[in-house]
Order: sequence, then C-alpha cells, then structure tokens
Amino acid sequence: MQTDEQVPGSKTGLFKPSGTFCVLVGVTGSVAALKLPQLVSQLLQLPQVDVRVVTTEHAQHFYDPSEVSVKIYSDNDEWELWTQRSDPVLHIELRRWADLFVIAPLDANTLGKVASGICDNLLTCVVRAWDTSRPLLFCPAMNTAMWKHPITAQQVSRLKEFGYVEVPCISKKLVCGDEGKGAMAEVSTIVSVVEQYVQ
Repeated sequence: MQTDEQVPGSKTGLFKPSGTFCVLVGVTGSVAALKLPQLVSQLLQLPQVDVRVVTTEHAQHFYDPSEVSVKIYSDNDEWELWTQRSDPVLHIELRRWADLFVIAPLDANTLGKVASGICDNLLTCVVRAWDTSRPLLFCPAMNTAMWKHPITAQQVSRLKEFGYVEVPCISKKLVCGDEGKGAMAEVSTIVSVVEQYVQ
C-alpha cells in the first residue's frame, strides 16, 4: 500500500488524470480579479478541463475564495509544503501539472516583474519556471493612465518575445471611473482563447 508521500500529487493535490487538459489560472492584484469565480466556472464547462488557481497576496483582496470551486494556491502553500529536501517544490509541481497557464488579470506590477524575470512570489516563480513549449496567456488589466505609460508597451512586447500570448485589454469605463483602454478582456473572450488550445 502506498503512503501519501509515494502517490504523485498527494501532498499538493495536483493529480493529473489521463485525457484531462489542465489549466492553471494566475490571478494578480487588479480589481479585475473579482471576475475569478466567473472565469473558473466557465473554464470548468469546457470538456475534459481541470482547473487550479495560483494567486498573489494582493489579488485576494478582490475575490471571495468560497465562490471559487477549485483549489487556490498562495505563497503560504509554497512555504508550508516544503520542510525537507524530499518535499515537493510547489511552483515546480504547478508547472509540471499545467498544460496551459493563463494569467487573468495581469496587473501592472506583475507585468513589470515578469518582463524583468523577477520571481518573488508563487505566481512569478511558476512563470519563471514555465515550460515555454506550453502556452502561457496573459490578460493585462490596469488603469488607462498606467496602460498608456511608455514602459507598458515595452513590457508587453517583452512577454511576447518570450513566446507568451497576449489576450488584449479593452476600452470601457473602469471601476475607478476613468474611461479608456486598460480593462481586462471579457471572460468569454479569455475562455474562447483557452478553448482553442484545448481543442
């Protein structure tokens, strides 16, 4: 009989059934993170798709975890999981588990980190360890003034150079009251792009 330590994924909850397409959703500290429950729910409606979430600390301010029907991993999980050399490293296990990584929303702060190779939390560590033969989709979301800052275009271009795929932001009236480009793509748009890779 196998112990928990001998069963792949038992300590992390990252089981990968045969024939399942595994989608990892990254969520960062933009107000668009409030759409996380809706995004997860719609992704789970795709056939043979399994979903997990990796969150930044600031993203947790915008959504209610009880409304998200899948496992959410945070920085605390990474540090609590590893106590000795034989223990799994969570950002590596998440990278191995996922067939596709979609960061929705990708806020200005995390955009800057990813473009610079900074990996100071669980989500950015997964990005830094990501297998670039697998799709990584990013959905920018920020205030219009932040979107228009000259460095934003440079950083988005850098991510595309890495082979990542942009799901472009849209123009609308933002939560802050400003109107213009910077809002995260509609959930239905993001799900449609993911679905192309599932098929």
